[in-house]
Amino acid sequence: MINELKQDAEERMQKTLVALGGSLNKIRTGRAHPSILDGIRVNYYGSETPLSQLAAINVEDARTLSVVPWEKAIVPDVEKAIMKSDLGVNPSTAGTVIRIPMPMLTEETRRGFIKRAKQEAENSRVSIRNIRRDVISDIKELQKEKEISEDEERKAQDDIQVITDRFIAEVEKILTAKEADLLEV
Repeated sequence: MINELKQDAEERMQKTLVALGGSLNKIRTGRAHPSILDGIRVNYYGSETPLSQLAAINVEDARTLSVVPWEKAIVPDVEKAIMKSDLGVNPSTAGTVIRIPMPMLTEETRRGFIKRAKQEAENSRVSIRNIRRDVISDIKELQKEKEISEDEERKAQDDIQVITDRFIAEVEKILTAKEADLLEV
């Protein structure tokens, strides 16, 4: 029973790390990377469709992405969706190819992106601590119902804390890497 709770906690904390990675990928660095466009959805025949399902997204050079929609008719819709996104980029269209130059990051925008990355990391830490709280609550409930002894409860709480510390450290490592990436000129 306790092992199942530990396993559940680890899986939920791992999902939190995956979500953090997805959130941080949306914060752009100075370099072009296809994952920057992951959050963009295009109105395609009345439904909101992810851009990656409608077009080929490639890196032309370190600072330019190219988007080639599968259908020529949706080029204006794709361009409009990219402009409406909060990425702060201005796409230029040449026939069916949409080029997206990544503007240089100013010191101010870098600081803003770092602040946003820190906020995402803090949200992940809070989420991990909430998972810990829920699991410890379940363990205390087991002890209260006399399904486990006090010693088992104490050991289980210590184990959950070790798991929590490990995932919090992983969040810190991910955040440090993203900060270094953002500060790189």
